[in-house]
Amino acid sequence: MSAEEDARLEREKLAAMKELAYGASHEINNPLANIAARAQTLLRDEIHPERRRALEAIHQQAMRAHEMISDLMLFARPPALQLEQVDLVGLLGDIVSDLQPACEQRNVRLLLQTENQPLEITADRQQLRVAVNAVCTNSLEAIGESGSIRLNLRPAAEPPAAAAIEITDTGPGISEEVRRHLFDPFFSGREAGRGLGFGLSKCWRIITSHGGTIAVSSDPGAGTTITLQLPVIAQHESE
Repeated sequence: MSAEEDARLEREKLAAMKELAYGASHEINNPLANIAARAQTLLRDEIHPERRRALEAIHQQAMRAHEMISDLMLFARPPALQLEQVDLVGLLGDIVSDLQPACEQRNVRLLLQTENQPLEITADRQQLRVAVNAVCTNSLEAIGESGSIRLNLRPAAEPPAAAAIEITDTGPGISEEVRRHLFDPFFSGREAGRGLGFGLSKCWRIITSHGGTIAVSSDPGAGTTITLQLPVIAQHESE
């Protein structure tokens, strides 16, 4: 199959996912909202411990499903970028600080390597935070217990990219078959040791919305490196 045919199929797949997202949002979110609201209402007057636990579980699962629909909508149509000057050194430092407690619980070392100077781009700070956090969380799930995750920030080697964020983990690696679907919503690679869900699909959508790219380097049993390349100014590639 030619590169042009591959690109056409990718566009058609994305268009189909958008239609699914729009339909799911309309048809599923309203019932979920009613279920969650009804469970909360019943909780106010319920005093029996077992029934309270059951109602809390209903509410939590309804909200979880709602979050999944929201993630699917983000993949299909990400919000407009709120551009500002972003110091990537500071941004990654904040992400590492937030993830440290979870990593310590699993005996996973979380390391950050940067140049000895700020590296700034014009981007959406919050969306980039979501994207990088999604990759780190995926790495943590892949490792399970005992290992390391290393974030390396450096100037990009080739223009037009301005910065590269490499996230390397000591997890079980990714097979070629799993890698082909790595950024697809709903795809699960748990049988390969990685719980994927929506995390990496959100990352892919956010990075490409900025006009950036994602590269994956991995071999089964040898860990994984995911590299996010970002331009100096986000290019609004959201469609």
